[in-house]
Amino acid sequence: MDGNRRYAKRKNLEEGTGHEVGFATLMSMLKYCYELGIKYTTIYAFSIDNFKREPKEVQHIMDLMQEKIEKLLKEDSIVNQYGVRMYFIGNLKLLNESVRTAAEKAMIATAKNTKFVLLICVAYTSSDEMVNAVQESCRDKWDQIRASSNVVKKDKHDKHDEIQAINGVESETKHDEQYHAIQLIDIEKHMYMSVAPDPDIVIRSSGATRLSNFLLWQTTNTLLLCPRALWPELSLWHLVWAVLNFQHNYSYLEKKKKQL
Repeated sequence: MDGNRRYAKRKNLEEGTGHEVGFATLMSMLKYCYELGIKYTTIYAFSIDNFKREPKEVQHIMDLMQEKIEKLLKEDSIVNQYGVRMYFIGNLKLLNESVRTAAEKAMIATAKNTKFVLLICVAYTSSDEMVNAVQESCRDKWDQIRASSNVVKKDKHDKHDEIQAINGVESETKHDEQYHAIQLIDIEKHMYMSVAPDPDIVIRSSGATRLSNFLLWQTTNTLLLCPRALWPELSLWHLVWAVLNFQHNYSYLEKKKKQL
């Protein structure tokens, strides 16, 4: 959702107003997605790098985020109208307590919704996601190694084990090494985005042709579209254009997936 600040400057709006307009655009775009039957929608709301902005702006965005999260839980909100389950994706420990609490309440309140899924990436970067996944995978494997080591120590005097040792323990050692090695599946199950399939389309507003540390792991075979419009200027036409482009490239993308 790139271009809120530039939109405000272009329209000579007060500081921070661009984010308000951007939220209104988000609600419209989500409604269009749900009407088209698009089950999974992911938005990049706030990068970890955005914490480097002026403290006043960061605080304004956090306050706005908390306000909008709480509004999304109201009975007449788009979340309840369309049965949307919400996930907040990222290093949530970096958020202030009030925003983090609001996010956690939203995830609990919508946990039984099954029709659509909204993933909100906040305090997120793809590099942080990958580092966290590797760390969690290492912790899991280390726990497995310690658990198996305890079993070996407990049974070390067992005659059956002694016979196995005599016959050759090398094959078992190799098997253990393979079992304890970190596999691709271990990394992927610890990714923040493991709750959703990889995206089919990424729309980057404002004409920028880079992902800016967003879903780098998940977008190997994703269609990237970069309309020149700033985020508050996006409309139904841009979404329809994206869907038509995806349909046109569908066969090619599916072929690439099968080659992996």
